[in-house]
Amino acid sequence: METIQIHEFWNAVLRQDADAIRRYFHRDAWVNWHNTNEHFTVEEFIRANCEYPGEWDGEIEQVLATDTHIITAAHVYSKDRSISCHATSFIHIRDGKIASIEEYWGDDGPAPAWRQDKKIGTKIRQSVF
Repeated sequence: METIQIHEFWNAVLRQDADAIRRYFHRDAWVNWHNTNEHFTVEEFIRANCEYPGEWDGEIEQVLATDTHIITAAHVYSKDRSISCHATSFIHIRDGKIASIEEYWGDDGPAPAWRQDKKIGTKIRQSVF
């Protein structure tokens, strides 16, 4: 899978397009969501993604590619902007298709009060959107 195709893959995920998503995976591929301790087959991943409530949008913020892996950092948010999160995905490629994904999700939000009280750190951007 070329770096350009990773954008197409993410677009299919955001559109919740099961047929398009399926084409990027090996049949025996798997996906791990570490934050929730879940392991999915391709079909389970597609179901979890496509049946997730709401309509989604987002963008890839960073891509790092090697011969066998693509790492993405993506900003994913609901189209009504009520939910915002970031996902870091370690995508293992075999024969031009996804063999596995190790993925880490985090909800976006303000820094915890204890850090705000210490007045440490500055905002990366003024708004999540």
